[in-house]
Amino acid sequence: MYTTNPSMPRIRRDAARLFKKGWSARKISRHLGFHHTAVMKWVRKAKIWGDRPLLTQSSKPKRHPKQLSDELVWKIFHTRLKSKRSSEVIHQILKEEGVVVSLSSVKRILDRLGLLKKRSPYKRYHPHVDRPLPERPGSLVQLDTIHTMTGPKSRIYTFTLIDICSRWTYAKSYARMNAATAVRFAEEAQREAPFHFAMLQSDHGPEFGKWFVERIKKNHRYSRIGKPNDNAHIERFNRTLQEECLDKVERTPDAFNKALETYLRWYNTERHHFGLNLKTPAQILK
Repeated sequence: MYTTNPSMPRIRRDAARLFKKGWSARKISRHLGFHHTAVMKWVRKAKIWGDRPLLTQSSKPKRHPKQLSDELVWKIFHTRLKSKRSSEVIHQILKEEGVVVSLSSVKRILDRLGLLKKRSPYKRYHPHVDRPLPERPGSLVQLDTIHTMTGPKSRIYTFTLIDICSRWTYAKSYARMNAATAVRFAEEAQREAPFHFAMLQSDHGPEFGKWFVERIKKNHRYSRIGKPNDNAHIERFNRTLQEECLDKVERTPDAFNKALETYLRWYNTERHHFGLNLKTPAQILK
């Protein structure tokens, strides 16, 4: 009963029904095209499971001559709870204690116990979109989010945006972070910007997911996973923004936004940038 045919559970049930109607096992086997001994196995299973599709059993073996002992499984489980580290670290700890076990076995045990963190299924593959050259303002605009801790479980989310050509920036803080907030931020930034956003670029954060892309009504591309240099300009701006502005004010959304209003005006009109040959974003936009 280890087939992958999705129709087999129904066929087994029908065979058991024909047997109850008085058909012989050989007649059923000729009718369905299976051996009569298989038909009799299905009949015996139907007496236990009742008149329902006889599901295909798993081909997983019930035991293995080299399976890990219960003591070793408990050792792996206890080490995980104690160290709260990855499977590679747990394997190294066990190795230093003289316990002989493979890394794959450690991962398999942790996965079986539900203690293995896997890659998020929501970070799906996105088709490649060519990166445009920032030849004019708005050709390529990068977005990101700064998370500022205000308590053990509370944060302030500051959405940031920078134009690669002119280095014109915009930022605003919110108490919550989701795709709707990201859409509202992008729309507000577009109204404030003196140019049109031709291409937006972001990382794979949950606020920049499929829902966001469908509603911004603009061209959008993702940076490569594990390649923060793709968003180097916005990452560097985030550090500058925190050092020169956010770290100096009270950690509340209202205080952040009040400070950002003054800081961004100075940043876009008076602050000289080495990346612009010591010009300001306002001078580049002219």
